[in-house]
Amino acid sequence: MKEVLPQFNSTFSIDCVIFGFDGGDLKILLIERNNEPFKDWWALPGNLVGENESLDQSASRILNELTGLTDIYMEQYYTFGDVNRHPQGRVVSIAYYALLRLGGDKAVRPISSYAKQAHWVNINELPKLAFDHQQIYDKGLEKIKRRIKHQPIAFELLPEKFTLTQLQNVYELILGKKLDKRNFRKKMLSFGVLKDLDEKQKGVSFRAATLYRFDKRKYAKLFGKEISF
Repeated sequence: MKEVLPQFNSTFSIDCVIFGFDGGDLKILLIERNNEPFKDWWALPGNLVGENESLDQSASRILNELTGLTDIYMEQYYTFGDVNRHPQGRVVSIAYYALLRLGGDKAVRPISSYAKQAHWVNINELPKLAFDHQQIYDKGLEKIKRRIKHQPIAFELLPEKFTLTQLQNVYELILGKKLDKRNFRKKMLSFGVLKDLDEKQKGVSFRAATLYRFDKRKYAKLFGKEISF
């Protein structure tokens, strides 16, 4: 007997958890919604998957429409499918995340009227979020907390040239705790993937620190895909 599949009325959406680092704070990208439900609420950039789009294509389009950002590499990290997560019906959301170093090229402005504005918000100052977006954000933060212990994702948030203090700051902000300065530096330098540039910071009022660069080629040669911190 031929199997008859049940008919479900489920819709798929994408939600984007985009972390950014501006040299001092770890931030998350939010939009102010201009549509019901949750009109005027802050939310993660998200919308429905297009009928003729792949999930990755939808993620790129949605992020661009709601924030103006383009050419951002994002990865899927979780699917949220609680039956009552959306007040207007069954919506299954696929969450994507990305890590960005912030600068002039990361200014955000919605293209679609679906969002009133887009804004980078310090992760320690999050407003109440629409839908289950707090849960989606929390899961995204858990993801990068796990990854930063085994993969060099911190360097995605830093400028090409950075100090050990800046590097430690990224780790502390993501992990949510203070790290011993001496032990952190000793361990980071012991991996052999930081290149001393024989350069100092410029334009600072305090004692200029040495600048380093992450040696991607050496990292790949020594550790392949993972490095244990």
